[in-house]
Amino acid sequence: MLVTVLPLDPASTDPLYEQLRSQIAARATSGELPAGTRLPTVRQLAVDLGIGVRTVQRVYTELEADGIVVTEGRRGTFVASPSAPGRTADAVEAADAYAVAARRLGLTLAEATRVLTQRWGGSDVGGAG
Repeated sequence: MLVTVLPLDPASTDPLYEQLRSQIAARATSGELPAGTRLPTVRQLAVDLGIGVRTVQRVYTELEADGIVVTEGRRGTFVASPSAPGRTADAVEAADAYAVAARRLGLTLAEATRVLTQRWGGSDVGGAG
């Protein structure tokens, strides 16, 4: 399957790496990119999108850490199975911890959701930056 990536918007308030990361993650999660789909090489995708190789490498590294893709050495990078070990369990565990902390702080669901939404695109989420 030939994977095409939608153009990125340099005028967007979201950084290019986040636009690319969220696009691939959403397409993999929705099934538009089925498990086993081979993604373009880092270099090829950087050329195709007119962005830096390090930007694409960062995206692939984050997606792999999130269990969205797997890298198989020289074979390439592939969309992971939705049931990749730990992926759902880790998300549920993190959501539980956040819900407990938000309640302890007295936040409403709307306030907690707003905070998460604001942090989602932040450059220091998860220590990346």
